Amino acid sequence: MTAIRKPIERMDVDELEKILEQTRERTLSDEERRKLALAIETLAYLTSEIEDKRTTIRRLRNLLFGATSEKTERVLPKEPEENNAQSGGEKDACGNGEEAAASGGEEDAETEKKGHGRNGAKKYTGAEQIAVPHETLKSGDDCPDPQCKGKVYRLRDPAVLVRLVGQAPISGRVYKLERLRCNLCLRIYTATAPEGVGEKKYDESSAAMIGLLKYGSGLPFNRLERLQRNCRIPLAAATQWDIVDDLARRIEPAYCELIRQAAQGEVLHNDDTGAKILNLMKQDRERTKCGDPPDRTGMFTSGIVSLRGDVRIALFFTGREHAGENLGKVLAERAQELGPPIQMCDALSRNVSEDFATIVANCMAHARRNYVDVVENFPEECRTVLETLREVFKNDATARKFKMTAEERLEFHRKESRRPMAELRRWMWRQFRDRLVEPNSGLGKAIAYMRKHWRKLTRFLFVAGAPLENNIVERTLKRAIVHRKNSLFFRNEKGAWVGDLFMSLIATCEFAEANPFDYLTELQRHEAELCENPSRWMPWNYRETLGVIDPVGGASLS
Repeated sequence: MTAIRKPIERMDVDELEKILEQTRERTLSDEERRKLALAIETLAYLTSEIEDKRTTIRRLRNLLFGATSEKTERVLPKEPEENNAQSGGEKDACGNGEEAAASGGEEDAETEKKGHGRNGAKKYTGAEQIAVPHETLKSGDDCPDPQCKGKVYRLRDPAVLVRLVGQAPISGRVYKLERLRCNLCLRIYTATAPEGVGEKKYDESSAAMIGLLKYGSGLPFNRLERLQRNCRIPLAAATQWDIVDDLARRIEPAYCELIRQAAQGEVLHNDDTGAKILNLMKQDRERTKCGDPPDRTGMFTSGIVSLRGDVRIALFFTGREHAGENLGKVLAERAQELGPPIQMCDALSRNVSEDFATIVANCMAHARRNYVDVVENFPEECRTVLETLREVFKNDATARKFKMTAEERLEFHRKESRRPMAELRRWMWRQFRDRLVEPNSGLGKAIAYMRKHWRKLTRFLFVAGAPLENNIVERTLKRAIVHRKNSLFFRNEKGAWVGDLFMSLIATCEFAEANPFDYLTELQRHEAELCENPSRWMPWNYRETLGVIDPVGGASLS
């Protein structure tokens, strides 16, 4: 689970002392009260972390400011001979030493050349394309040059000008329909609206955009309301909720089908992050006041990523249930003829489903991070572990690079990774046998964790398709974390369900390289077809379905 960073705001001690002194003479301003409250909150947070016996200075620094990198070459201190070799060795075209290509660790050996960072005209596929004919010439006319006897013809590639304009995320048009009234019978005749305008105030694209901004980019309703007001196209936060709530009910069949499809996956990754639901928190307080405290007060957003062939499906569930229980709900939709899937998670017991059998594999990146946290205190011992794991991760990257099948990858790991992992296991056993490490030290706990979960950590050496780490669901959960940092909480369980639905569809669209804005828009336009056969309206196949229903419209989608 990703560590949460506290917001950092620089304030000097003199400023805080001045604020405290002013409390004797007058009432604090809102800004001064905010700064004082932030300082107290930070002090309480730091105190609680320092009291935790597991907290080291390095861990505390990473919690506050974030770890810049966990790459082996950045974590481990360089040995003198490595420094000399790098400074004296020949450098490649990028200015790196000879070891640069060989010490990539978890990265691919080949690095992609960086671009200039600017977007070419072909990138703006969503912009309005306007063809501008020549003001005086057309193909076949005589050349305007009096010295020339030739004729002009049209080039295949036109000259391109890109002009970007600012506008509100939800823009609009006001149609003023002319009205005429008879002076005798007083009947009023109103002009007909242009074709295609429709009768709804908020069309499908506006609902899709609001859902994408809120649950895809983490923009809260009140911020969008303020932005729309500044752009002179008002859109109240309550109205935004009504729109996405109505949209969620209409496209719920797609979400239910997504869960059913995910249950058939060959590999399922799952993990948790914290969440807040105000209605549940209020119920907990009321029960505690009545002398009946709830058995469970935790609230989570569970992330599940299902892999089935080339299809990747992301699911989110927010509520009382933890990742293992939510995974059990998903597996309840699994076909009976399918065997137990491979499950990748960290070693927390709450990540495992008690109702369904899975082939559990644990995340090697979690085990590796325990050594990264104590590398400053045990540099040589951690070097042995980290360099061994670097070789294993590099083998896994090679298998992905050459697109090996699950069976080919298994044989490759058995050939290249089994020996270093066996040596690492013997090394860990010797540390305790020869009493070279204190069991209660940071290094001792890291070794004990790895030995305890060794079978599940090395599942990739025995089961075809077993992943090495759980990073895919860690990255997917960042969407929920961004939403939590911006919106802070869900008001009730219904709001959490709507958020889970949108985040699941949007994240799955990005996995399938489908445009989530187009996808949400088309689901509304084909609501009847979606209810009739939701399996044809998944993010990875809806464009083919559109091509059958509406060949012209389907071909125009990006």
